[in-house]
Amino acid sequence: MLAVGEGLYALRVGEIGGASGTLSGVEFPIAQVSAPFAEDGESLEIVASFPRRGSWLGREGGTVIIRSPAGGGHIIVTAYGHAEQPAVHLTLELRRLDRPAAGAAVERGAAGPALAASEPAAEGDGREVPTEILLHIERAGDRLFPGRGWVGALGRKLRIEAFSIRPLEAIAPGDIEFKGFLPRGGETQWVQGGLLCGTRGRRLPLTGFAVRLAPRLASRFDVVYQGSFFSEGISAPERNGQPCRGAGSADDPLEAMNIRILEKAPQLQDEDEKTPVVG
Repeated sequence: MLAVGEGLYALRVGEIGGASGTLSGVEFPIAQVSAPFAEDGESLEIVASFPRRGSWLGREGGTVIIRSPAGGGHIIVTAYGHAEQPAVHLTLELRRLDRPAAGAAVERGAAGPALAASEPAAEGDGREVPTEILLHIERAGDRLFPGRGWVGALGRKLRIEAFSIRPLEAIAPGDIEFKGFLPRGGETQWVQGGLLCGTRGRRLPLTGFAVRLAPRLASRFDVVYQGSFFSEGISAPERNGQPCRGAGSADDPLEAMNIRILEKAPQLQDEDEKTPVVG
């Protein structure tokens, strides 16, 4: 059993030892990651797991993404093997992905919890425009994801080398642009939707990115995004063309991204259209 503080974490379970076998169609050894029931209903949540889905991991182990509520909680990792063999030793590594907000209170009860960095927020959130995101990931190649929530290998430290975004409705591919940042201060040109930004097969990771919409859409939509980086974990939310990079190092590789195109509420659209343009 592990004690986990408030926040978003990656729990890495190493290879599970012990003799191999099968019982009732289940291959051993295996491990299960679970959270005890909380009386107040605020228990830990398993957000995602790799390489398998769900709370079960095979002999190879894997990574489980955990969201822990205010006040923290506990996680249980249980290994199963043959009854005749001794207890299985588990190698566990717990890494926090988000960071407390600057100036956040440390003492309990001193202030309410800050907004978790794992969920980008925008003033006047409206309907989210559906998208598809293509990533080129080291050792995994091209992977196509629905653009909902985090895409990539969150918590697994597999580098994103290229990406592309394609809106599925409301916005034409030519009306969205994105760029990537590279090690040692390099960066790509702005690329339009549907085209690949970055490289394939050159072992050149992205260390950040930015996304923006055509100026004529600024009154109707916001694009809000975050990255997850090897060393710094999850970044603060950025929007509308601002660079998204690791806070501590400009060369921190990118492992996952969360990109949302949000239609503004009608009253905010009206306010933006009435705002005079300077210059």
